[in-house]
Amino acid sequence: MTIQERIDADIKEAMRAKEADKLSALRMAKSALMNMAIEKHGAGGKLGDLDALNVIRKQVKQRHESVQGFEKGGRPDLAEKERKEIDYLTEYLPAPLAESEIQQLVREAVKEVGATSKAQMGAVMKVATEKAAGRVEGKVLSQAVQRILS
Repeated sequence: MTIQERIDADIKEAMRAKEADKLSALRMAKSALMNMAIEKHGAGGKLGDLDALNVIRKQVKQRHESVQGFEKGGRPDLAEKERKEIDYLTEYLPAPLAESEIQQLVREAVKEVGATSKAQMGAVMKVATEKAAGRVEGKVLSQAVQRILS
């Protein structure tokens, strides 16, 4: 079952269970997925799971930024709503890599590229990003590459 199919099924389930918050979050995610599919493939197009994961990650990131804004603005009620939506959306993301797994992945990428200095960081990042398959944020991966190449 693809991510889009899972979201569709979960929307139906949330409607039956009358879970308004979850339903709202899933509908927004479905809308973002459909917009990306139309943008990439035209009307009626479908996204692959990798593209769908990227869309969901973007949605989660936007909600993290909203939480920060609401907390600064003194709106804890809205921040809490955004946190719940983050919880609903992260169910569709793969488990993030542990620090030791990230280090191992970066070492393998360095070995594969044959990198010896920071000048080759771009090539290492490309390979490491492919190997991570979206299970680690780019910033964290970049920091790990820098530590190993220094």
